[in-house]
Amino acid sequence: MALSSDPARGFAIETHGLSKHFGAHAAVDDLSIRVPVGSIAGFIGPNGAGKTTTIRLLLGLVRPNAGSATILGHPLTGPERYLPRIGALTEAPAFYPGLSGRTNLEVLARLGGLPGSRVSDVLEVVGFSDRARDRVGTYSLGMKQRLGLAMALLPDPELLILDEPANGLDPLGIIEMRELLRRLAAQGKTILLSSHLLGELEQVADWLILLNQGKVLFCGPARELLAHRVDVMVEADDAVQLDVVARIVAEAGYAVTREDHALRIACPARFAETLGRRAKEAGVPDLIIRVKEASLEKLFLALVKGDRS
Repeated sequence: MALSSDPARGFAIETHGLSKHFGAHAAVDDLSIRVPVGSIAGFIGPNGAGKTTTIRLLLGLVRPNAGSATILGHPLTGPERYLPRIGALTEAPAFYPGLSGRTNLEVLARLGGLPGSRVSDVLEVVGFSDRARDRVGTYSLGMKQRLGLAMALLPDPELLILDEPANGLDPLGIIEMRELLRRLAAQGKTILLSSHLLGELEQVADWLILLNQGKVLFCGPARELLAHRVDVMVEADDAVQLDVVARIVAEAGYAVTREDHALRIACPARFAETLGRRAKEAGVPDLIIRVKEASLEKLFLALVKGDRS
């Protein structure tokens, strides 16, 4: 888990009722979220949830139909006041394939009025110095992602907005990316990290934003979400007893699945505490109940399915 975010330090991003429609489709629908300064905020949602549109709104690439936002203390309507303090890696980064990685960054630095020394600095930060003089056209997808992250770091930004930065990385590269994000957060940078790798987000994010169909399902400290629900494994002497427990769980509105003569239940911790009592009242007194925290993936799937208990 990343260093704990501190809302008392203020918020790098705040949106209030932000909405964006494309025709009759609401890509972002009345979105109100916050990202604390210095946090690594995991931005989660299935394809079409509105993550990319939200990012484009924050970067001033599209205009909202309704609502407002503040980024680094400045309103969304004044992007020229905050964009120079943001680094962004969105979708597939574009480079000149016939030029080296270093030359690509040097061109971008000159265009942005940045000192040339920043190029060597960011290449070292992302661990890319050894391939920096090779042509980009020879790079793998993972290498292009590293170069894209170096590009985002060129202005030494206060806020990093990263869309799937681990795309194309091998397992070692993913671990290195995780460690890099932690170092950047330790320097005080705020990171909005969109990713489908929920297991990775669970390890690195200290703030979570969950989206589905343009609406926010959860926005807050990761520890609050991860502590909110648990996985309960229930074992009994025979299948009939498990049927009774499954009926109790279903009546309470929680998801239950059978796994090798046992039941797995995704539920709030408070329900796990009462399950044994209800089973005993139903004539099943001798259950084996084990409780463990649910993974971020299971929590997210439960929320998308509409179970917000």
